[in-house]
Amino acid sequence: MNHGACSRADGDNSIIPSSQGIFQHQTSVAIVFGVTGLVGRELARKLLASKSNWQVYGVARYSDDHLVAYASRSNYHFISCDLLNPLETQQKLSALKDAVTHMFWITWANDSPLDGEECCARNKAMMSNALDALLSPVTTSLKHISIQTGMKHYISLQGPFGDSSSKDACYYDEESPRVATSPNFYYVLEDLVRERLHGMQVAWSVHRPGLLMGCSRRSWFNFMGSICVYGTICKHLSLPFVFGGTRECWEEVSMEGSDARLVAEQHIWAATSEAIAASVNGQAFNSINGGSSFTWKQVWPALGEKLGVAALPADDMFSNEFRFCEGMAGMSDVWKEISSREELAEAELSNLANWEFLDILFRVPFKLLGRREKVNRLGFRLEYQTLDSILYWVDFMRTEKLIP
Repeated sequence: MNHGACSRADGDNSIIPSSQGIFQHQTSVAIVFGVTGLVGRELARKLLASKSNWQVYGVARYSDDHLVAYASRSNYHFISCDLLNPLETQQKLSALKDAVTHMFWITWANDSPLDGEECCARNKAMMSNALDALLSPVTTSLKHISIQTGMKHYISLQGPFGDSSSKDACYYDEESPRVATSPNFYYVLEDLVRERLHGMQVAWSVHRPGLLMGCSRRSWFNFMGSICVYGTICKHLSLPFVFGGTRECWEEVSMEGSDARLVAEQHIWAATSEAIAASVNGQAFNSINGGSSFTWKQVWPALGEKLGVAALPADDMFSNEFRFCEGMAGMSDVWKEISSREELAEAELSNLANWEFLDILFRVPFKLLGRREKVNRLGFRLEYQTLDSILYWVDFMRTEKLIP
């Protein structure tokens, strides 16, 4: 490791896993903010499928067809709420103040540029409104708040990025320092929770995934939706399924994959495990697949085969010139045609695919890799191979009738 905020391999040794395992609550009441997102959907599903007695309140601006099936269940309740509206948030959530035992914050305001003051202010306002509705000086029911941020915690999108061509990547752990060169709303959320819970016996944790693999129609940075729509259009129009990006991103290990199933399980683990329960000062955890590292050069042929696009010679899969925003421009009507012919559940391309995101993702000028020794040591051992995650979610999207 020779650049960036390099890690300490040992992590935090102040917490020792308890042999007594998971708390058993007679009734646990979860409120999931961002329940229609990549991880929020999976988290709600896992809680409702659990043998534990969970009541689940899902909060989002709009509902999701995937969760409509739970509407008839007595232990699931959806709440449509604009969290930027303090009065509406109070009216819709304050009645839960004495009931909620576990709060999962898996949402964010994405309508302003990242690493900007406006983004920080809007995300702080959302969480502050929610905490105002759910917390009081005499709160007794709340046991844990779980926050999802991401591995962007360790870098600034405004640089400096160091030597991006280096083969020796820096691996970040939870003790890597904050970056002071630009605002980061992840820091704002952590500081807000620390401030609001000061003096209260409420534990909290922060979870930092890398590139998320999951299924949603309500997520702006939706890798699986974007790549599956791209492959489907390539197949429909007999276009080459090329990787448009830099050669470094194509050939070198540059980021971590995070399966939404793993991230959801880690949220539940941290929120209910005695290993974390006493941590009223907050604990941070990288939330990454583990397993072996991957490159897009390794993944791309298997992904193309899974999506049914014509095979290309290895040298022709990579293109430094291809840009998704340009190559996929004007494809909305093509997608509607595909959706109609295949009787898909989603005809609006913009609800699944974000071409700008793919252009940024495959041209990032930095490596963002992490360690997961801390969660391993505390007893969370679930791992996925990132290629397996990608192929699983392709099948899942087909089951949901989002792609052919």
